[in-house]
Amino acid sequence: MPIDPYIVLLLGTVGLAALLPARGAAAHVASGASTTAIAFLFFLYGARLSTREALEGLRHWRLHTTVLLCTFVLFPVFGLAARALEPTLLTHPLYQGLLFLTLVPSTIQSSIAFTSIARGNVPAAICAGSFSSLAGILITPLLAAALLGNSGGGFSADSLMKIVLQLLVPFLAGQLLRRWIGGFITRHKKVLGLVDRGSILLVVYTAFSEGMTQGIWHQVSPARLGGLVVVEAALLALMLLLTWYGGKALGFGRADRIAIQFAGSKKSLASGLPMAGVLFGAHASLAVLPLMLFHQMQLMVCAVIAKRRARDPEEVLDAVPGASAAHVVQGQPQDRVLR
Repeated sequence: MPIDPYIVLLLGTVGLAALLPARGAAAHVASGASTTAIAFLFFLYGARLSTREALEGLRHWRLHTTVLLCTFVLFPVFGLAARALEPTLLTHPLYQGLLFLTLVPSTIQSSIAFTSIARGNVPAAICAGSFSSLAGILITPLLAAALLGNSGGGFSADSLMKIVLQLLVPFLAGQLLRRWIGGFITRHKKVLGLVDRGSILLVVYTAFSEGMTQGIWHQVSPARLGGLVVVEAALLALMLLLTWYGGKALGFGRADRIAIQFAGSKKSLASGLPMAGVLFGAHASLAVLPLMLFHQMQLMVCAVIAKRRARDPEEVLDAVPGASAAHVVQGQPQDRVLR
């Protein structure tokens, strides 16, 4: 069972915010730095995404459409159905966080890594994850505004303008400047990866500091956390089953079904945390808790599934675009699995 080291850092950041929350002038500085970090993160996301590769991946549109429907339709439907668990099993803030979790885009690195381990369609996983992340920049805030309403943190025209300015504008700027800075970003990928992670840690520290100063953690009991874990485990199991057997019902072959299962059942911590900071403001600490738990859970479960798929008897891989054995065998992704 893998434990993502970054989860340990995130928990350590939560602990730091609990012991030494930013207050007064320090809180204003942390908030401003967090806002800047979020904008910079999405600028880097835009600069990294290769438009040409994304357009080439459109050839396998049925698979990508299936993943998008799983991510932005099936997941939110189950999130809305979980409203029946409030307030008996989940408190209102925890339910809001669970619903936000279902609106977040899929992962990139972990979907690629697990698809590769399981001998699936790696190019399809790359494109599916990229499309989901790109679509999520627009779809996630819109779904959050529609489904969470004012209870999610005061959504309004001003909030939507913040979303545009902090998420969409930096992303588009990164895309426009990619022609000139793409090479620099590629050469310094490891260093910028550390900047990524450090920025997200800053966002988490700011969110949980605000939560501590407002005393919202008194709303969460061990029993409620246990209930949240059970609900998320059921949600993950349901999506894993639907993506696997649904892919079979739609006529996809083994390699494609593996890509659909791993890309369609995951949620991105790297995209979700900054978005929650923009969408929820002072309420972000409880909003991101379900996402952090689900992230670790999906890594542990999908690692086991990928290893089991890798031990399947040798099969003839389906002759579909981008699913050749050569594609599958090429370098095992060693990137981090945060997204």
